[in-house]
Amino acid sequence: MALNGSRRPPSLLFLLALSLPLAPPGRAADAALPPIPADKLLVLTVATKETDGFHRFMQTAKHFNYTVKVLGKGEEWKGGKLINSIGGGQKVRLLKEGIESYADQEDLVVMFIECYDVIFAGGPEETLRKFQQANHKVVFAADGLIWPDKRLADKYPVVRSGKRFLNSGGFIGYAPYINQMVQQWNLQDNDDDQLFYTKIYIDSLQRARINITLDHKCRIFQTLNGAVDEVLLKFEEGRARARNSVYETLPITLHGNGPTKIQLSYFGNYIPNAWTRETGCGVCDLDLLDLSTVTEHPRVTIGVFIEQPTPFLPKFLDRLLSLDYPKELLSIFIHNNEVYHEKHIKKFWEKAKKAIRSIKIVGPEENLSQAEARNMGMDLCRQNKACDYYFSIDADVVLTNLKTLRLLIEQNRKIIAPLVTRHGKLWSNFWGALSPDGYYARSEDYVDIVQGNRVGVWNIPYMANIYLIKGQTLRSEMRERNYFVRDKLDPDMALCRNAREMGVFMYITNRHDFGRLISTANYNTSHYNNDLWQIFENPVDWKETYINPNYSKIFTENLVEQPCPDVYWFPIFSDTACDELVEEMEHYGQWSGGKHRDSRISGGYENVPTDDIHMKQIGLDGEWLHFIREFIAPVTLKVFAGYYTKGHAMLNFVVKYTTDRQRSLRPHHDSSTFTINIALNKVGEDFQGGGCKFIRYNCSIESPRKGWSFMHPGRLTHLHEGLPILNGTRYIAVSFIDP
Repeated sequence: MALNGSRRPPSLLFLLALSLPLAPPGRAADAALPPIPADKLLVLTVATKETDGFHRFMQTAKHFNYTVKVLGKGEEWKGGKLINSIGGGQKVRLLKEGIESYADQEDLVVMFIECYDVIFAGGPEETLRKFQQANHKVVFAADGLIWPDKRLADKYPVVRSGKRFLNSGGFIGYAPYINQMVQQWNLQDNDDDQLFYTKIYIDSLQRARINITLDHKCRIFQTLNGAVDEVLLKFEEGRARARNSVYETLPITLHGNGPTKIQLSYFGNYIPNAWTRETGCGVCDLDLLDLSTVTEHPRVTIGVFIEQPTPFLPKFLDRLLSLDYPKELLSIFIHNNEVYHEKHIKKFWEKAKKAIRSIKIVGPEENLSQAEARNMGMDLCRQNKACDYYFSIDADVVLTNLKTLRLLIEQNRKIIAPLVTRHGKLWSNFWGALSPDGYYARSEDYVDIVQGNRVGVWNIPYMANIYLIKGQTLRSEMRERNYFVRDKLDPDMALCRNAREMGVFMYITNRHDFGRLISTANYNTSHYNNDLWQIFENPVDWKETYINPNYSKIFTENLVEQPCPDVYWFPIFSDTACDELVEEMEHYGQWSGGKHRDSRISGGYENVPTDDIHMKQIGLDGEWLHFIREFIAPVTLKVFAGYYTKGHAMLNFVVKYTTDRQRSLRPHHDSSTFTINIALNKVGEDFQGGGCKFIRYNCSIESPRKGWSFMHPGRLTHLHEGLPILNGTRYIAVSFIDP
């Protein structure tokens, strides 16, 4: 020190130091220290039981070759319920015990991370590099929300940019420093772990002594609670990442803390290798159960639920018997809530009783609610230790893939549903996301999954209509009987909410075409054959049921005959369509009697009357006209090239020929541009004789084929007559088109 108080001039070294640029925060260690070897990273986690979330975590850890040590295996959980409540102290106690053996390894980096609701998105090398860049001994995950004590907010250091609050779901540091921190734990297992770490962090002396910081900008740890909107899915070089769009960082881990488990499952459907555009599904073939290698197929209980009047139910029931699965290993439970369908159930039982192992039917007389019935069906499998799977299917599912049951079993998930959709719509049997109040919300990938642009096995929050559950799952995680009843929720929503809260993952697969959903809306059961009216509501099923299976050959193989000049003959109706239309008319029963006076037509007089019933009389006129436009008009264009029909027809009717009422029809022209005449029953079996003669051409067709239609000009050129029948009853359906 200078006695005269004058200051010594600055040294040359000091001046040189001032002239050097300052290293950016957190980067000083980069240049000075070599990279930490990947084998110097140990991941510790706590899992007292192996849940679906745990297996997902371990799968992502394995993908990146992390070394993971699991603490607390088989130990009873005493850390509280943790759903929006304090607790978790047991994790600190287990970490305190588990890290002691590593406490003197100064070069060992330990990452402690939750496992039930966390996935890895990056590997050990990236993790260690980002840890080094933080330039602290311990780095905790950061959160935009404070928990559990909001009163401590003011005690946190001020942060200019980034998340301010500590989250204990993930932290990383050198082993001695983490040991130094957790050795302070002297509380109970059900005390709060995050509060414990928070108090250490907000103590400025402890924070400095242990050298703790937070991962303010989510370079390593990303918590999703309060940050869902800022985290986006990013595809890069054949892999999937999560990108924080606020800080432009790529976090290593994603933590679905708080109410963000569904969002984590969404990210887990892609990250790190579950699905990418280049590779497709990367995990679909993991842990498959190959049924071709087993000595005996699993036993399955099928729960069938008919909760409202449902179109095409007989076909639905027939498909159950057509499943590609050993019938002797199937048991069926049916809940039918509709008196209308009892006749269909009775016919099914007669067919199935000799093939199926056991059949239990609960009818409308039992007055069971839908939830009670579904609980009963599921419990049949739960209580039977020989039941390996429970397959639930609603009557509105059209299961066109008869291998569905086999394919679902082979996928080897606790709960899995096949994707089925409403034809021509985005309506399906799953939701990809939920709204805050627990109802439908559209996920970013929903449309792509429904339309098959993304194919895989998807972890979802909600499914309905059809699904498979392992019997062992029902006897372990889902032991209770009442999962379909909860608050005022619909039964399917109650089941899914219960499964989510138990941590049992539900999956949907669209790896195959499984079938579709039919609409039960506006299904009128006041007719005799009600499915005839379904051409608008369920056009695919209507076509499959009622259009001749050879109809398409008209266009692909020119399956059109011309027995007389400009008279074309082609297949149009199935036998079912013919039979049901005849039954419907006979059930109505008000045949006209072939009288000239006819109040049903304009003018009230028919010059050449037939014994008939008009489509309008049974309320089928609108559906019949739609049939003409959909299925007759394309044939018209083919055979009468250049003529585009409007598909307009005032007279559409079914004619009945009998020997005692009307045997034949005298020569006449039709009031139409062209006419169709569809044979509804079989010559030689149902009647003898009959047919049609075109007088101008002296050409007769005496053996009309059931389900085939004539098409011929109506006016001027094609004077024709109905030839007499000799016995029996002949039915034809006629339309005068474009009058």
